Amino acid sequence: MVKLFLFFAIVVNIFANERIIALSPSVNEIVFALGKGDEIVGNTTYCTFPKASVDIAKVGGYFNPSLEKIVALGPTLVIMQHNNYKLNQKLQKLNIKTKLINIDKLSDIKESIISIGEVLHEKGKANSIMEDINTELSKIKNIIKNKKILIVFGHNISLASRVFVAGQNLYFDDIINESGNINALQSQRKGQPVLNMENIIAINPDIVILLAHSMKEKGLSRNDLINPWLELPINAAKTNSIYIENKLYAGIPSDRLVYFLKDYQGILNDYKKTVGSTKELKSETNE
Repeated sequence: MVKLFLFFAIVVNIFANERIIALSPSVNEIVFALGKGDEIVGNTTYCTFPKASVDIAKVGGYFNPSLEKIVALGPTLVIMQHNNYKLNQKLQKLNIKTKLINIDKLSDIKESIISIGEVLHEKGKANSIMEDINTELSKIKNIIKNKKILIVFGHNISLASRVFVAGQNLYFDDIINESGNINALQSQRKGQPVLNMENIIAINPDIVILLAHSMKEKGLSRNDLINPWLELPINAAKTNSIYIENKLYAGIPSDRLVYFLKDYQGILNDYKKTVGSTKELKSETNE
């Protein structure tokens, strides 16, 4: 009888609900995608998707989560990115279970989704998310080839200085490579690459993708963001290949990566249709 009780106690403990704190929007979205959103008792200020995330207790921002607020919520599991390693050490000293993930590169994102799925006993759902991502990755291959693509962050109405771009240390570089193209910025520097107008002209991208969510909230139009690029002597300006991706999910590496991949596929197809047909027409004219 005692053995039977212990067996049931172990089973109940294994499948009992966690009290999860998600310390980044990516972690928050992955946990919700795995069907465990109702077990999140705390997240950060920028965790706004899905809508239910907004009403969850906030423990601070991305770089400054409060240890006191975290502990007060009585978590059984805190999931965070590697930049929170100091906080991780403090929580471990308090015997609070933690999970550290890395989401810089495409392989890291995949591994994190699987590992969080395992911790939350949702490996099947994690594998399903992985299948969706791999399916969309296969669709972006070789639509166009060997084009230099520059991915830019923020709402730049001037290109004179401090233009933040995706270098080779982020998953955007992997996506560009997977599609059979080249990151316009070839640099192994660590940290966030920052360019100015001269740098941009020097690398001469064929396609520029501006990641600029919340344009309307900032009172900006598409022309406000695109026109400065059209004034540059670069291939992307000559072919009018400046694209805006204004969806918030574009900058959050989670299960919603599939939506960015679909948008990216649309950009490549548009380039192939417009610029490719223009080149064919010029070739026929020359003949």
